[in-house]
Amino acid sequence: MNKALGLTQFCEGVNSSMDIKKNILDIIPEVIRIRREFHAHPELSGKEVETNRRICRYLDECGIEYKSGYAGYGVVGIIRGGEEGKTVGIRADIDALPICENNDFEYKSVNEGVMHACGHDAHTAILLGTAMILKGMEHYLKGNVKLFFQPQEEAIGGAEQMIKEGCLDNPKTDHVIGLHVMPNIATGKVELRYGKLNGNTGEVKIIVRGKSGHAAYPDTAVDAIVIASQVITALQTVVSRNVSPLNPVVLTIGKINGGNRNNVIAKEVVLSGTLRTLDRQTRNKAKELIKKISENVALGLGGNAEVYFEDGYIELINDDNVMKIVEETAVEVVGKENIVYKEYPSLGGEDFSYFADKVPSAFFHIGCGNEALKTTAPLHSDKFALDEDCLKVGIEMEVRTVLKLLGNII
Repeated sequence: MNKALGLTQFCEGVNSSMDIKKNILDIIPEVIRIRREFHAHPELSGKEVETNRRICRYLDECGIEYKSGYAGYGVVGIIRGGEEGKTVGIRADIDALPICENNDFEYKSVNEGVMHACGHDAHTAILLGTAMILKGMEHYLKGNVKLFFQPQEEAIGGAEQMIKEGCLDNPKTDHVIGLHVMPNIATGKVELRYGKLNGNTGEVKIIVRGKSGHAAYPDTAVDAIVIASQVITALQTVVSRNVSPLNPVVLTIGKINGGNRNNVIAKEVVLSGTLRTLDRQTRNKAKELIKKISENVALGLGGNAEVYFEDGYIELINDDNVMKIVEETAVEVVGKENIVYKEYPSLGGEDFSYFADKVPSAFFHIGCGNEALKTTAPLHSDKFALDEDCLKVGIEMEVRTVLKLLGNII
């Protein structure tokens, strides 16, 4: 982007006959600079103070109305169209991860132990670029566009909190779209999936109690470690024998704490794990089985068990009608041959699910992988990097999808 032009002048200078691709090319150097600025200054969930200030500064420069403070440091911008119509939201997550970056970029993280290892810096820059384009078209828009800069995606689920605080209201939001960069997909490709895209998440805690005693006299005690071992083995039947093999479920016990000495029979063992399913009905069934199996196995071996659940994110289900528009847009932007149709949903959590639970919405993936540039390290890796050509794809996908959802003629 020509520095002499500036964000404000660019936004004001667009006209209704604009060439979207050309204008994206005009701003992409600035979008790349912005993305690198965010990448160099990552902040953890709930601590996105400077990230918030940077977002607000760029919205100010572009003359975009906004309100700050959602779910802590979230920001909601709005571009009001020249005509009445629908309101479409676009979401970008803004937080980083507690990871030490292992890259040599000049813009690598300056915050020790914190890294944008999940691409949220790119999501934020893409949304700011989209905002630049749409702000320039505001007088010709039929309806409104909301810009959701969401904190705490990697922690408590900032989307749910933003919604509780009214981000979808005044004006009422009709649809929301969002995207995620994916290093396992080549740059220039877009990945889509109708229906279920991500599973729900949750924590499981099982406290197994027995009776302490000397290791040399096991008959005088009730061994909580032996009981816990049998509980873990029995829990394997939740997935293998109680849920259809066509309905994906994950139950993993990832942590065991128990015992104090090698010659003392343990009185208590705590098992901690995760439960993930693709719908709440299956999750509820699995929770009932986990509780029943744990309690009864422990009881049968002379002990007892207490089972606790903490639900995480809900499942993400794309709306077919909104996804159809995203698909039509992808054909225009990258060509049908560059669309990847995701065969199976993921059991990884994604809190965009809360937007999709409230209004018809769609979430999709854009490729950022490039073997030649060595940007194929997985998400949440200390070597994660992305091909910045993906920023152009992301901006054009968001701009054109929003225009279609609003009913604007492109």
